[in-house]
Amino acid sequence: MNIRPLGDRVLIEPVEEKEQTVGGIIIPDSAKEKPMQGKVLAVGKKLDKDGKEIKFDVKKGDTVLLPKYGGTEVKIDGKKLQLVREEDLLGVLEK
Repeated sequence: MNIRPLGDRVLIEPVEEKEQTVGGIIIPDSAKEKPMQGKVLAVGKKLDKDGKEIKFDVKKGDTVLLPKYGGTEVKIDGKKLQLVREEDLLGVLEK
């Protein structure tokens, strides 16, 4: 299924943390924190007050830092995704 976020929203697939730490400790689901990183799957379309399109700072394929709280979780084709306003993203991880 294809989805295009509306307005200044960005569709993100959160990157799940590993279930086991470097030291070998297994972390149960109940103790895991919400993912703080994700991969951009799609971006919406921002317009200024004159109707001209404004370029997003992120693009499809970017890995971004997510806020701990915020955005809207959605489930599409069995995947947990997150819709977040671009202004709420904390940064882009560059290689």
